[in-house]
Amino acid sequence: MPAIDHYFRILAESGGSDLHLSPDERPLMRLHGKLQEVQEDHPPLTSHELEQLFDEILPTPNREEFERENDTDFAYEIKGLARFRANLFRDRKGVGGVFRIIPSDILTAEKLGLSSAILELCYLTKGLVLVTGPTGSGKSTTLCAMIDYINRNRDDHIITIEDPIEFVHDNKRCLINQREIGPHTLSFKRALKAALREDPDIILVGEMRDLETIAIAIEMAETGHLVFGTLHTSTAASTVDRIIDQFPASQQNQIRTMLSESLKGVISQTLLRTKDGNGRRAALEILLVNNAVSSNIREGKTHQIPLAMTTGRRQGMVSLNDALLDLVKANVVGADEAYAKAVEKGALEKEFERLRIPFQKPGQVSRAAKKPERPAASGSARPAPSRQPAPPSRQPAGRPIGSSTPPGSGQPAPRASGRQPAPPKKKRGWFS
Repeated sequence: MPAIDHYFRILAESGGSDLHLSPDERPLMRLHGKLQEVQEDHPPLTSHELEQLFDEILPTPNREEFERENDTDFAYEIKGLARFRANLFRDRKGVGGVFRIIPSDILTAEKLGLSSAILELCYLTKGLVLVTGPTGSGKSTTLCAMIDYINRNRDDHIITIEDPIEFVHDNKRCLINQREIGPHTLSFKRALKAALREDPDIILVGEMRDLETIAIAIEMAETGHLVFGTLHTSTAASTVDRIIDQFPASQQNQIRTMLSESLKGVISQTLLRTKDGNGRRAALEILLVNNAVSSNIREGKTHQIPLAMTTGRRQGMVSLNDALLDLVKANVVGADEAYAKAVEKGALEKEFERLRIPFQKPGQVSRAAKKPERPAASGSARPAPSRQPAPPSRQPAGRPIGSSTPPGSGQPAPRASGRQPAPPKKKRGWFS
């Protein structure tokens, strides 16, 4: 058994998501979103020790790639435990690696609690469906659940193109071919072009990285295939902008038209720590492309998509703030955590105030915690004399208080100074 399996087993048994092995550092794992030591009092591992650990599991093609480019991606599996997505790299201290655990048991759509609106996307016969979010937000898990749902409810041919293969799907009602960049094909672009000759019904693109991959995916969605893909965007509206901005300005109008017809849905998600600190939950923003959204995309009015999502709640659309608010009201996550992960923080803050949900902004000091003002040192300065109320003004009767103009005079009284006032100018009448 490779020595590194010891750390993988601790990671799996603890419920962690990532293992970090860096030179001259103790082994760390990410547990419920926070980094912590794998074992207490574990000595730091040197770069040479890490090279020995990695060498036992590193495939030969990846070893050559690492020697040539100083980083490489591959997958490693422990039978009966889990699969691991690995990345080896070289930094200023030496060789390091990060390993993401991929459970052997697939989380079903029912276990994840995917809404009926999301499941309806799994019954489409053509179009483009995107799952987006930052790195580590659970995009692969959501896509895996959707592919598994299709595998259990449809009779189709599914091709997945991944880098590397993460979740392994057994054939149930569907025929599934899973291809990995490197061992099975040179690139996403090449695999997508080949897929057109492989009689697919559904194609999963693990990552839409470049312009050519995005263009082929949109074209395949237009030609009668259901295409699933991922992007690293934080909201549904920004996903549309990201795709269009990938293309030259001369092609963007054409891409807007194509995307308005082929895009069917966007699921944008982010992970939040639960209130009890023992897990994480995903907040899902759901955009379903109806006539209003399609028109906004075609006319370049993507800034109006959030409004269309608000009016489309009955169809199953959910904004990110609504998803965060639901988790807070259900007492699953704290208001502070939801506020930290929100994109439209001002709007969420107003909702908290309306519902009287207490929360504290990051870095904000409560009133009770403010330091009292320091009293002035004795003898350093004299206290300011208290102001006595001014005595009432003695002015002749008939003159308003504060006025310097004698009654019956149209000119102000001269100021009390050593300078003689100028003689008054003669008034001119209307016709003079």
